Amino acid sequence: MKSGTPTQAFRIQLSANCNFCQLATFGGPSNLIALGMERCLLAVTERVCLSHTQIAHSCSLAVWPIVSGETQRGSKMSAVSTIEMRPFAVRTALVVGGDSQIEARLWEILQPGDWAIQHTSDNASALAMVQSKNFDLILTSEKTSGREDIELLRKMRRIRPHTRLIILADESTPADVITSMRERAFSYFSKPFSSDALAVMIRHAIEEPCWDDGIDVVSATPEWIRIRARCDLRTADRVLQFFDEIAELPDPERTAVGTAFREMLMNAIEHGGRLDPRQQVEVSYVRARHMVTCRISDPGKGFTLDEIPHAAIANPADDPVHHLGYRDAHGMRPGGFGVLLAQRLVDELIYSEHGNDVQLIKYLDLEPRP
Repeated sequence: MKSGTPTQAFRIQLSANCNFCQLATFGGPSNLIALGMERCLLAVTERVCLSHTQIAHSCSLAVWPIVSGETQRGSKMSAVSTIEMRPFAVRTALVVGGDSQIEARLWEILQPGDWAIQHTSDNASALAMVQSKNFDLILTSEKTSGREDIELLRKMRRIRPHTRLIILADESTPADVITSMRERAFSYFSKPFSSDALAVMIRHAIEEPCWDDGIDVVSATPEWIRIRARCDLRTADRVLQFFDEIAELPDPERTAVGTAFREMLMNAIEHGGRLDPRQQVEVSYVRARHMVTCRISDPGKGFTLDEIPHAAIANPADDPVHHLGYRDAHGMRPGGFGVLLAQRLVDELIYSEHGNDVQLIKYLDLEPRP
């Protein structure tokens, strides 16, 4: 390009977050103009830059038209006008298999301008893709077993330690679910599962800023599992989903235990842990032949049942909704029926002396009576 010749070229100032931009810069201004402009503006237009990797996921550009008389090397370029492209986030989800219903649900949740969805046919090809590119969310195929997907997760986390993977399994056992928790799967679903529940978990996965340390397995067998969980509601939903997969109970006992467990866990996290992610609750689940028990311990100071005016359990006999007025006056969310509901759903609800430790017991009659 000759000096003094009118031109359509641009000078581009690029961030160091885009691999392609870095490579283009190595070639000097000429190559930067010839290569970087077209590729990066295409990325801005489509909001997808295939070269983005790791955490940064942004490409910041400042564009100056080069006026006549300027040279590309050895002189300062006068900036007649400046167009600044703000940094944008491009996140990528990887879907293993080809379930059209799951993909349709994904597009309902993920913003097309902020997300790109890539597909692969099986676990082997998914592992190969992860070796060359970081994905913000991975969903396995529901045609594979839990054991196969756990092995995939184990290999992926050796390459990408913070891989956020949701297992969708065709076959599963409580032992598989426990192993997935140890390997830090984000969540676990086995057939048949609710698409609404999966949608909730996908939203948690894309919104949770730091999740790896949310659930710690203290000790676990299919009959007795102990975990510690961070005191936030998203982590609570993850715990509930894992335990729903572990609990091999018939209906209606499964629904009763699950609902009571949810109410007590939410109470422990909200009132005992004060929704403080620096705090943890401890949860244990024991399945015996004729009994299932759940124990939840929280870091709070505890309470007595007659000292919680925000709960229905403390209402006077002549005013069964008294607590609703108290909650409204103190800016609390609607609710307060958890303890009362849990008492109706399980056979025993036992609190410790200080009230920060509760045990739920449900007796099972699984054998036909004579």
